[in-house]
Amino acid sequence: MLSAETLFVKGRHSALLPPTSLEVESGGLLLVSGGDQSTRTALALVLSGRMRPTSGTVEWRSNARPKQLRRHSALVDSPEVSEPERHFRVRDLVAEDLSLIPRRNRPRTDAAGWLSDAGLSELAPQWIEELAPAVRLDLLVRLALADSAVELLVFDSPDRHDADAGIWLPALAGSVSSSSRPVTAVAVVAQIPPGWTGPAAYAGTGAAALATAGVLEEVSA
Repeated sequence: MLSAETLFVKGRHSALLPPTSLEVESGGLLLVSGGDQSTRTALALVLSGRMRPTSGTVEWRSNARPKQLRRHSALVDSPEVSEPERHFRVRDLVAEDLSLIPRRNRPRTDAAGWLSDAGLSELAPQWIEELAPAVRLDLLVRLALADSAVELLVFDSPDRHDADAGIWLPALAGSVSSSSRPVTAVAVVAQIPPGWTGPAAYAGTGAAALATAGVLEEVSA
């Protein structure tokens, strides 16, 4: 379980992240409406253990140590933080990302072999900026999960590439359902999509939202 209680991040002139609480069970998918881009990125950084909040707590599996959270989470496609360079070809991005995974958790293959195993060999020569939003997100999810220690995916603004939830939401739902290990996902978005019936939370609210594995049935229905 990922649990965040009254997270607050102080900005230069005003709150970067107003007090926010949320909760998501292992194997669940939670959407969080995060306001402007700076607020969304701040929340994503805190939830993935990449930034300490000014106040409040984050626990992963009842452990509040940032190092533990950081090791078992992946910050996916955060603007100017973890988003891939546009001038990269897919094969170069894969090679770089695989090289950054600790050896004991890394797939025993090179970039070409990894792409082949994933059925994505045709993407190898393409530029990152050429990829359709859904293809791009699917690739980044697969790369994040290539690290066998990653159990939590935190997405920063996956809707910024295409506002149509039908483009990005299936990849998020797939991230928690298709892995061979339990995976939990939190997506910080500009707005909760119309018709979304799964768990949702809002930056600036103290009420916790609980995500259960049952949301997967609603997403895929």
